[in-house]
Amino acid sequence: MKKCSASIDSIESFSTKDGPGIRTVIFFCGCKLRCLFCHNPETWVKKEDNMTVDEVYNKIKNFKDYYGDNGGVTFSGGEPLLQSDFILELTKKLKQDNIHVALDTAGVGNHDYDEILKNMDLIILDIKDYRPDGYLKMTGHTIDDFNEFLEVLNKLNKKVWIRQVIVPGINDTIEYIKGLKEYLKSIKNIENIELLPYHTMAVSKYEKLNIKYKLDGVLPMDKDKCLELERILKEKD
Repeated sequence: MKKCSASIDSIESFSTKDGPGIRTVIFFCGCKLRCLFCHNPETWVKKEDNMTVDEVYNKIKNFKDYYGDNGGVTFSGGEPLLQSDFILELTKKLKQDNIHVALDTAGVGNHDYDEILKNMDLIILDIKDYRPDGYLKMTGHTIDDFNEFLEVLNKLNKKVWIRQVIVPGINDTIEYIKGLKEYLKSIKNIENIELLPYHTMAVSKYEKLNIKYKLDGVLPMDKDKCLELERILKEKD
């Protein structure tokens, strides 16, 4: 029987920013989107498979004692949904060890969302833009696939954390935030919302990969303004 394998860019241990507690983050290769602000362009293309389920599982086991009551494993990328068979097989092994699993996703995969979402403890959902025209401009992709994913997510009523990158001159207005606030009412079971300030730390990656950086000249988002927009977003009506 052929062992299930995947194209993995890297594995990061002891992360505290990718879900609750201390986590191991697995960055998968491959993504259909080309977001203007993407800071992982090295994960866009799915390379040759380089790790089996057992190999990744054995790495994760080494960190299990550090997870505590709420830590665990987060699948990220790239877009992990593009390698859902691998994630499902790995998740079933992790569940046997009672390890919490989270999926950090933009919701644009291979349309086989039911089973993988059923097996997740948490979905960290990246909102690119809630407006169809803005989504297309931001990602180079229509919003239709994301809407399909969202329909399945709502049906299963999984725990959701929302993230949105705020980019100066694109979505850093109170008007946008108020629209986002209304839009998020359509997503069930949201436990946490976070606005992430756009930064330029990935510019050197684009230069190294000889890829044109589409936000050239856009300054990093002011962190205080981003926090104020987040406060407005979280205000009770």
